[in-house]
Amino acid sequence: MKALTWHGKRDVRVDTVPDPTIEEPTDAIVRVTSTGLCGSDLHLYELFGPFLDEGDILGHEPMGIVEAVGSSVTQIEPGDRVVVPFNISCGSCWMCSHDLQSQCETTQVREQGTGASLFGYTKLYGQVAGGQAELLRVPQAHYGPITVPDGPPDDRFLYLSDVLPTAWQAVEYASVPEGGAVAVLGLGPIGQMSARIARHRGASQVFGIDLVPERLAAAAAHGIEALDLSDVDDLGAELRERTGGRGPDSVIDAVGMEAHGSGGAQAAQTFVGLLPDAVAAPLMQNAGVDRLAALLAGIDIVRRGGTLSISGVYGGNVDPLPLLQMFDKQLTVRMGQANVKRWVDDLMPLLGDDDPLGVDQLATHHVPLDEAPQAYATFQKKEDGALKVVFRP
Repeated sequence: MKALTWHGKRDVRVDTVPDPTIEEPTDAIVRVTSTGLCGSDLHLYELFGPFLDEGDILGHEPMGIVEAVGSSVTQIEPGDRVVVPFNISCGSCWMCSHDLQSQCETTQVREQGTGASLFGYTKLYGQVAGGQAELLRVPQAHYGPITVPDGPPDDRFLYLSDVLPTAWQAVEYASVPEGGAVAVLGLGPIGQMSARIARHRGASQVFGIDLVPERLAAAAAHGIEALDLSDVDDLGAELRERTGGRGPDSVIDAVGMEAHGSGGAQAAQTFVGLLPDAVAAPLMQNAGVDRLAALLAGIDIVRRGGTLSISGVYGGNVDPLPLLQMFDKQLTVRMGQANVKRWVDDLMPLLGDDDPLGVDQLATHHVPLDEAPQAYATFQKKEDGALKVVFRP
């Protein structure tokens, strides 16, 4: 089969690799019909080389048609159309029974001290072959795959793999009070959907902050108060003025560790990227290498007694935080990988023909898998209005 594989920093290629097979009774094989390119994939493209091996298959946002199932898999069968959650969970351990599927005790990567295994996401999360490929082996398929109806285009359901549950959890964790105000930092796919979900769930004011004109326009088209950060001298002052002098009740950081626009973090990441893997890996695990501009902005702009919800991925282990300010403001902070299966029942009713969240229009680029390397470069550089890229294997 063809698959998108990692070969080094900013070097991904479409290779011919062996087809996956059933290895465990709880496995399934899915022929991928659509698979997303996520902002988190850019962390692998740019930074996480010490935790990747050449030839690793990337991607964690797939859906497709079931081709084969193991003997213990009974809830899906060949021919079913399914979405595959990005986290791999068993459904029966203590964590899964408490709707913390991202911490599944069956697939936890204990040797790395991390949570549940993820598709296509480094040795830190199990080094499981990802979904930017023609075929995907799905472990724990007796629980994970989400069956969706035939008929509507893939884009209607594809984002159940990651984008929609991550955005829903971000809003849930933000604890926006009835009729309250929320600010979303970063208007990539997660930020877009977080803002739309917050508005759908009754927030009276939803602010979307970004620097990319196309992303700001997409948010504004869905009723979000879009703010171009380059036009605002003092974001905190601007938002306090718009919210009765207090600031938003809740802030969602949908940016994370990207180094673009932060010279210090970019320099640190570049330096680490030049080191041998054996040196770079422990340094990344025990040092602060993140861009913290968005996180620090969120701490500043949220009102006293408010909530900061972090859905953007960070990778530094000792990043400095203004704990005095956070304590003084009496902030609540919630974060973590999305527990995909926990939110599916909430999201499925929003995927009808009326499409209140605009999922059908989220993707700006649909490209063949053969064009994935160029799509990575375009998405990383925020060129050609690339908001969401979907590959068609």
